[in-house]
Amino acid sequence: MADAGPSTSAPAAGDPSDTQDAPEQSNDVEDKTTDQEDAPAEPFNMDIDEALKVFFSDMKDVDRDNEVNRILWAFKLNPFERLNLRFDATIEDVKRQYRKLSLMVHPDKCKHPQASAAFDILGEAQKQLNNEERRAHLIGILDIAREDVRKERKKQTKHDSLVRVASMLNEAGREGVEAAWEQSDEFHDKWKMKAREYLAQTEWRKRKITKRLKDETSRVEAQEKEDKEKRQKLREDHKNWEANREARVNTWRDFASKKGGGDSGKPKKALGELKPPKLKTNDEDKLYVQRPVGEQWRPPVDDKPKPKPGSSTSSTGDSRAGFMQFGI
Repeated sequence: MADAGPSTSAPAAGDPSDTQDAPEQSNDVEDKTTDQEDAPAEPFNMDIDEALKVFFSDMKDVDRDNEVNRILWAFKLNPFERLNLRFDATIEDVKRQYRKLSLMVHPDKCKHPQASAAFDILGEAQKQLNNEERRAHLIGILDIAREDVRKERKKQTKHDSLVRVASMLNEAGREGVEAAWEQSDEFHDKWKMKAREYLAQTEWRKRKITKRLKDETSRVEAQEKEDKEKRQKLREDHKNWEANREARVNTWRDFASKKGGGDSGKPKKALGELKPPKLKTNDEDKLYVQRPVGEQWRPPVDDKPKPKPGSSTSSTGDSRAGFMQFGI
């Protein structure tokens, strides 16, 4: 029969040493767990950019595509809408939102065919809001739109009983109610639509003025070009006139020599000589021809004193002299 190897005998049920070791082991495990729970947690040293990258790395492609479509269809004249921000956002909010959206639509992460265009739009919107002059101009237009929304709200709720009750219950009164309403989405949506209207009008005026300036500049340039061509033509004409002076003089001399008789033997006449007028001829048949002064008949002048009225001799003498004068 084969020998059995050394066997390990099980401890007896009544051995007190084994019963004491089991509780000690359980107590050690409990002490370790309590020590781990009481130990302070390690600080979270991950950067915000890294956390955003980790978060957006697990984002679905559908969400990225939807964001690209939203950016492409956003109102182009308002960079706040392109960045999906409220109009009262600060510069820090703009930077944070740009970092968030740029990671979502980055062409390396997004498979949308127009992801690059959306990424460029976000960059342009951030530049506009970081520019102090353009940002101040935009905020000025947005403030005007907000005042119009407030006026419309005040006009609509002038006789609203609910607003009166809310004003009585609010500690700040009507101002507190309006301040709470301006933080709502309803106010922001109305503000957004009114801002779009004002921005569109401003852009239309800007384009109209730019077109006018462009047309005026083109007109001035065309006028200057025309004047320049006229001056150049006048200079060329004057130059040609001076160059042909000798030829004109020679032509005139030849003409004058031929008109004066030349070799025909006729006496030459001085240039510019005036002919004397022809004498008038007297024609008896032409009564309208004025006769010379000596040939005109005039009655003789009587130097005798005139007779007094009522004397017969004077009247007969005068009549008799008249008859004799006319040959009667």
